[in-house]
Amino acid sequence: MLSLCPLHPSPPKPSLPPSLSLNPQSFNLFSNPSLVRTRSLRPKSLKIQSLDAAQLYDYESKVAAQFHDAHMLKIAIIGFGNYGQFLAKTLVTQGHTVLAHSRSDYSKTAQDLGVSFFSDPHDLCEQHPQVILLCTSILSTEPVLKSLPLQRLRRNTLVVDVLSVKEFSKALLLKLLPGYFDVVCTHPMFGPQSAKHGWNGLFFVYEKVRIGSEESRISRCDKLLNIFEKEGCRMVEMSCAEHDKYAAGSQFMTHTVGRVLGMLKLESTPINTKGYETLLDLVENTAGDSFDLYYGLFMYNKNALETLERLDLAFEALKKQLFGHLHDVVRKQLFGNAEKARTLQEDYAKQAQNGAALVSSSKALRSPKIVRSDVQKAQISDDNSRLKIAIVGFGNFGQFLAKTIIRQGHTVLAFSRTDYSDVAQKLGVSYFSDADDLCEEHPEVILLCTSILSTEKVLRSLPLQRLKRNTLFVDVLSVKEFPRNMFLQTLPLDFDILCTHPMFGPESGKNGWNGLSFVYDKVRVGSDESRVSRCDQFLDIFAREGCRMVEMSCAEHDRHAAGSQFITHTMGRILEKLGLESTPINTKGYETLLNLVENTAGDSFDLYYGLFMYNINAMDQLKRLDMAFESLKKQLFGRLHGVLRKQLFENADKSQVMQEQALLPKPSQNESALTPSWESLNIQKN
Repeated sequence: MLSLCPLHPSPPKPSLPPSLSLNPQSFNLFSNPSLVRTRSLRPKSLKIQSLDAAQLYDYESKVAAQFHDAHMLKIAIIGFGNYGQFLAKTLVTQGHTVLAHSRSDYSKTAQDLGVSFFSDPHDLCEQHPQVILLCTSILSTEPVLKSLPLQRLRRNTLVVDVLSVKEFSKALLLKLLPGYFDVVCTHPMFGPQSAKHGWNGLFFVYEKVRIGSEESRISRCDKLLNIFEKEGCRMVEMSCAEHDKYAAGSQFMTHTVGRVLGMLKLESTPINTKGYETLLDLVENTAGDSFDLYYGLFMYNKNALETLERLDLAFEALKKQLFGHLHDVVRKQLFGNAEKARTLQEDYAKQAQNGAALVSSSKALRSPKIVRSDVQKAQISDDNSRLKIAIVGFGNFGQFLAKTIIRQGHTVLAFSRTDYSDVAQKLGVSYFSDADDLCEEHPEVILLCTSILSTEKVLRSLPLQRLKRNTLFVDVLSVKEFPRNMFLQTLPLDFDILCTHPMFGPESGKNGWNGLSFVYDKVRVGSDESRVSRCDQFLDIFAREGCRMVEMSCAEHDRHAAGSQFITHTMGRILEKLGLESTPINTKGYETLLNLVENTAGDSFDLYYGLFMYNINAMDQLKRLDMAFESLKKQLFGRLHGVLRKQLFENADKSQVMQEQALLPKPSQNESALTPSWESLNIQKN
């Protein structure tokens, strides 16, 4: 709409003479010539001004506001602690009206969040919230619910809980709430720690226990669920019984393992493995939760006790397996030595009888098998940066290392008790079935990739006399003091010694070695420039792949590894014995446990046993883990005993009071008329 206005501001209106009375005639211009003359002296310049004709009738904004209000809820949070505040932030951000009540005074926090705080539940209920969101602890839910003045709420109010156990909360809500209230049992399977970067992809489990048939009540329930769906939660509708069955195997198990490890006071080390990092994260994620929460998971989920018993049995089975294996090794050593002594005596007797010495047939039985790759047949290079490396023990780990060593251009030879000639040829490795033939090739480096248990036997079987006298010996065992001492005792002084531990394997290093730790100790390296350079060239293989190169003594390594690697493998093997499986509602912590099992299950028991047998710190760690688990069970059952004891004695006290009251003389009719009953006192009090 256009209006014509003067370009210049209008002059001020002349003041009226006092004699003029304020009536319509006094404002008539023709009755006052002076006014007419004054207005006619100024030019009437015009301007064009644009006005929005829709300003007074902005239907679009009103409709948008009505649509927004229709999708918003008035939600009362009962229990405004850590978790209630955590949920409130998102509710307020989405535009919902949030009220709060708690036994503790959180009024200042509520004000900062944009939440109305009520210290009196009556005042809160009189605000007629559409949804009551129970964010209390498991143990306090029943007394809090009983204390709410439900009569002050609208009769169709929706009551929602967010407890970690569901059958208990469902039964409780159905028992204590009138039949005209709607009930939804939910479990956001995340918290302030696990969801600090958002809720996207995290599970939200719910069951619509009781929803009225009216469209408004159905719509209200959907609006509540939409709060979590909008944040990207994975919405899972399942029964409360089904939830508890899965949660006992995932959530309770996760918290149990986290608390046991928390008691060990695990700390980060300079040589953390990926598996150990996951355990540290697990401890961090569960440490923030109160013991009451954990106890509630145990007390109010009927499947939890069975899970705890299975975990206990798995730990006992692993210890039995460890010590049983230890007993077999000691027994074999004892009886093996006796058998050797008996055989020697028999041989000596035969020699004396025949009058001639026995001739060794080892050379006659030898059947050398050498397979050289086509690549290495054609490869003739004087490049000093290339090494000739012999891998002794060409199993899974030896092949894993060989792929990278070959890719970097080094010459690789291999020897193993098992025939891996076909695998070696595909990788571009020359394979030798006889150790003498291998050693006669004069490799610059002997890389031992044998198991811990077989290392000493393999080392003593090598024809060291066929090697160059300054050959560099390297091991990659998960324990370090044991191979260090063995090398120093077995190898001649001419040989160089480098003890290493690549803290990764085919599984954890399948996507590259960048950022993974490589620990080494230059135990004995000659001072010649060529020998120093050779050692550095070998270490450069791992440095070039991006490994974190950590130089530390073998003793220091074993101290750290007992607290990280051995504990990681122990927990992985205990959980493996439980046969853990993925569920439809995995938590992040449970995913951590499943990944831990996957990463450790591929390793042989001999590897794990070697970590236990050849690390002097491992036994101490196993004892500490055992004590932590026993302490947690004692804490759980001690709390349970306290609850049962309290109930028993309270019931006994009530029974005693009733018996004493029954023995008292009954008051006469006149006395009873003068003495008010308990019922009348309650009525007067109310």
